Amino acid sequence: MIATQLAGRPGIVDAHHHLWIRARHPQPWIDPHTMAAIDNDFTAADLAPVARAAGVTETVVVQSIASVAETEHLLGVAADDPLIGGVVGWVDLSADDIDERIDRLRAARGGQRLVGIRDLVQSEPDPAYLDRRDVRRGIAAVGAADLTFDLLVRDRQLPAAIRLVRDLPEVPFVLDHLGKPALGQRSLGDWPDDLRALAAQPNVTAKLSGLVTEVDGPSWSAADLRPAVEHALDLFGPDRLMFGSDWPVCLLAISYTRWVEVLDELLEPLGDAERAAIWRDTARRSYRLGEP
Repeated sequence: MIATQLAGRPGIVDAHHHLWIRARHPQPWIDPHTMAAIDNDFTAADLAPVARAAGVTETVVVQSIASVAETEHLLGVAADDPLIGGVVGWVDLSADDIDERIDRLRAARGGQRLVGIRDLVQSEPDPAYLDRRDVRRGIAAVGAADLTFDLLVRDRQLPAAIRLVRDLPEVPFVLDHLGKPALGQRSLGDWPDDLRALAAQPNVTAKLSGLVTEVDGPSWSAADLRPAVEHALDLFGPDRLMFGSDWPVCLLAISYTRWVEVLDELLEPLGDAERAAIWRDTARRSYRLGEP
């Protein structure tokens, strides 16, 4: 049974998925050998049946490459698709005219669906990238534009993220994939303490997403994910956590519906209101879904 049937709740909000057409927007990060399962095009038409089969009634699509053109395309897709409630796009954070660039995105077709900005920080070789003055000025501009900033960082980049969110308390941040902990290993390293420090900042929420693809080794079980999910619940609480499928990237390890079922199992000890927060309410509040 899918999660909505198990809990008898209204539809799920998927706060994190992707779409791409490679001929239009190449995805150079996809290795055709090790990532064959996602070395395809994935469109809104592909998403709709798998999302609805999992009980999802609204989504947030997230950029996958550093491209304004891709963001404009996703906004246009969202304008035509009632399933997609919001778009987390990309803009050059170091641009002197970042305010104008955000305004141009909002003026584009579907621009009213822009709810956040994300940068591919996980791929930055500079460990001090989030400490750079120009980057921080850009992130401050994102917050001033009433948009969230999605933090896509690896566990080793969490200390820089902690400094960032402390220094910019007026910016609403969303941590993607819980900061990518090294799951399935004997030790999570500094991740538990770093996540604690990040969660101590009230301007941060986090996504229960992208975890199955962080498990070390060819196979995984719910037991590999439980320590991270329970630690996040202890630190953030349900009102600051939200569900994300990370589809189609999740297909490297799990189907869309199966991920909903696994997370539902991990959240079983929670009450109905707490589960509703994770499955729907936190995402709607954090991304202001449904607001004009």
